[in-house]
Amino acid sequence: MADPGRALAYLFMALALLTVPASAGPQVLAGTIENDAVAVYSLPGLEAGETLTVAMNRTSGNLDPFLAIGGPEVLEEEFRERYDRTVETALAHATDPLVAIPAIADDLFYAWDDDSGTGYAAALTWTVPESGDYVLLAAGTPMEDTSGDYEVTLDVTPPRREGGVAVPDRLTGRVGVAEVTGTLTANRTSTFFTLADLFPGDTVYAYIETTGGDLAPAPALVLADYGDKPVRSANLLAPAKNASLQYTADSETRGSRLTVSRNPAADPAAESSYRLLVGLNEPAVLAGTAGPGGRTVILPPIVVKAAVELDQITDVDQKSENYGVVANLMFTWKDPALAFSPDTCHCPYKIYRSVEDFVKAEGTRWPEFSINNQQGNRWTQNRLVQVFPDGTATYFERFWVTLQAPEFDFRAFPFDTQHFFLRVDALYPEEYFVYADWEGRTVVGTQLGEEEWYITRYWTNVTSTRIENTFSRFSFDFEAQRHLTYYIFRIFAPVLILILLAWVTFLLRDYGKRADVASANLLLFIAFNFTIAGDLPRLGYRTFLDSVMITTFIVSGLVVIYNLYLKWLATLEQKETAEKIDRVMVWFYPFAYLIGLVVMIWIAP
Repeated sequence: MADPGRALAYLFMALALLTVPASAGPQVLAGTIENDAVAVYSLPGLEAGETLTVAMNRTSGNLDPFLAIGGPEVLEEEFRERYDRTVETALAHATDPLVAIPAIADDLFYAWDDDSGTGYAAALTWTVPESGDYVLLAAGTPMEDTSGDYEVTLDVTPPRREGGVAVPDRLTGRVGVAEVTGTLTANRTSTFFTLADLFPGDTVYAYIETTGGDLAPAPALVLADYGDKPVRSANLLAPAKNASLQYTADSETRGSRLTVSRNPAADPAAESSYRLLVGLNEPAVLAGTAGPGGRTVILPPIVVKAAVELDQITDVDQKSENYGVVANLMFTWKDPALAFSPDTCHCPYKIYRSVEDFVKAEGTRWPEFSINNQQGNRWTQNRLVQVFPDGTATYFERFWVTLQAPEFDFRAFPFDTQHFFLRVDALYPEEYFVYADWEGRTVVGTQLGEEEWYITRYWTNVTSTRIENTFSRFSFDFEAQRHLTYYIFRIFAPVLILILLAWVTFLLRDYGKRADVASANLLLFIAFNFTIAGDLPRLGYRTFLDSVMITTFIVSGLVVIYNLYLKWLATLEQKETAEKIDRVMVWFYPFAYLIGLVVMIWIAP
């Protein structure tokens, strides 16, 4: 809901002053309300006792029509100050602004109406109390943020004998200027801007110049229609530091694009900074002197807020380097083309239960996307699109999918921290849709269902990806570590016990038995190595656990050889020599594992 006093405050900002002459029949006045602007029509020479009948209907958007009749003083600065004081005082002492605002309108205007027509249309009938000049105001309802096209039908009773219907020039008030600065690089050689709708007689002016002391020619300009067919160009054949173009529409045109591209005469390796002015019905743009303001000229890219709710990790396949997730993907964006008036459906919002239904009803352009690291099909449980009257839309999708995880690094396995991510790429260029983080909506569930891993942190970011055009990318990333209970009790503890058992055998003086025990330990270590290898991809590098097992394997092999050597000495009746050697080796044995592990880690690639 808009600021209660804001829309009426704009009665005195960017007004379109239109004269409605006396007529012999109803007059139909058409226009557009945007950015809380108000159309002001003068009603000169009304006679006392005449009855004025006015109706205002929405023809597009979510405009909620509002009509008011006042005296010429509504155009004066004193009236503005009086209005501001009245609003501030009324709202300061009122418990309900919905009651205060109508009271203000009763005090300020001779007549006004909001919803007396069909649905939310405005309609009023007013008898002129005194002969004189009056003013008709057409706007959106002050308490709401509404905009769109409208038609006002105006009639005077009794009918006048002289004069005819005179529809005001549609260009009145359709003036605006937009200023854009940017840089073209070797990686991004062009961009484009989508223009607001053009009506017959509208003239587009464009001016571009180099900035930052760059002596290179300014970028080239090409104005194209909705089918990307060029209609005007500038700075193509005779490159200069500045250039301009103009084009007058002879029919209603939507989706015109103004493309800015690196000039063919410019150095391909150099950056090209520019300043662009685009004007609607403002010739001063051609000289580069017009200031930005007025009506919307360039349609900005629609900001799409994105979020992910991670409910479950179904599987982490380390050999295939992928993982499965159950998640919710959500977008929200505001597109004026989706705006509607609730009186058209008698509903506060619309819900579409499939993308196909949404596209069929609202049009084909919406923030379509692709999951960049998706592997195989994405199984969707449901998709919902909710559209609100002001053009705000929310997309919700619950899905299950297998995602690639090519950044797995097992060097520290099983003490490794792995990076998982989900990449969402927009299918329309950034000139149409740009992703942003939907703050506070990305969450990770408390019961992920993957017992081997636990998430240590997660984050989102928005970047760009470049193909022929630049596309927005939303990323949901998280890091996870392994629960170590399995590895401690199933691998490290048994290995440690076997190492200790082999050490205990050093107390035996039967070197043959010691050799048998050491050989059995060696076989167990080999079995452990095969068990662990079955859970990991065939890597081109060693993991920490590989270093442990290789060290254990080597030391165990050396212990077997050592015990066989002692047995050989004993058979040669050199038992005393064997015992002397054994007294040293019994203390060196535990350090052999530590030294071997350090060496293995140190020589790792």
